[in-house]
Amino acid sequence: MIEKRESHVPPVAGEAKEHRTVSRVMTILELVSRSTDGLSLAQLAAALDAPRSSVHYIVKGLVATGYLTENGAYTLGPAVGTLLAAHQPPVDRVARESLESLHRRFDETVTLCIQIGESVVNIDIIESTQPIRFSPALHVRRPLFPSTAGKCFLAYADQRFRDTYLDSHIEETDKRLQAREEIDRIARDGIGYASKEVTPDLGGVAVPVFHRDKHVAVLTVAGPRARIDIRLEEIADAAIAEARHVAERLTAQ
Repeated sequence: MIEKRESHVPPVAGEAKEHRTVSRVMTILELVSRSTDGLSLAQLAAALDAPRSSVHYIVKGLVATGYLTENGAYTLGPAVGTLLAAHQPPVDRVARESLESLHRRFDETVTLCIQIGESVVNIDIIESTQPIRFSPALHVRRPLFPSTAGKCFLAYADQRFRDTYLDSHIEETDKRLQAREEIDRIARDGIGYASKEVTPDLGGVAVPVFHRDKHVAVLTVAGPRARIDIRLEEIADAAIAEARHVAERLTAQ
């Protein structure tokens, strides 16, 4: 039984709507945080005593920004833990040793990425020391598609989320089909490769990192294609091995 609840703040004239929206956002997060199995749209609308269309608009935004996850029911998303520094596997600290190992071996830029909503974010980076190198941004949201790391996240995402995302972000049917085929290949092979069509001069690999059976991060190695391609197989094998090492250390925490 979900208690109907909505906070009321005495509004200044003209601000009632804004206060109501903030109140609904916070109430949704509070209700979902107290639910073991998540809540449906109908349950949230009933608890808020609000139209389903209004609640759907809010939860859609919370899913897109990573504060909720939708897998048949709404549960808290990874952005909540990031915002509040909630306890979770310290993947950035655990993975640092592997990033350093790959950097020493290849002297190319190595990153650790996480997914937040419909975005991918680099949470750790070690750049190549070479004059011409890949220089990605730290703690900046980028779309899941068409980045290689983003495709890696989509490969292990919930099927409904993946289909909805691709349908809403790729208009052309042929390109959508190609994207699905590439994502399926990543899921099958356990590695993604930088696309020449997307980044002609940038080569690299993206490898999933798991904590038990949950996909928590992506490890990437990237640099000028002229350097990467001649060592691509070696780099891929090393990245896969280090992703496994990170998973083992996470499990041992």
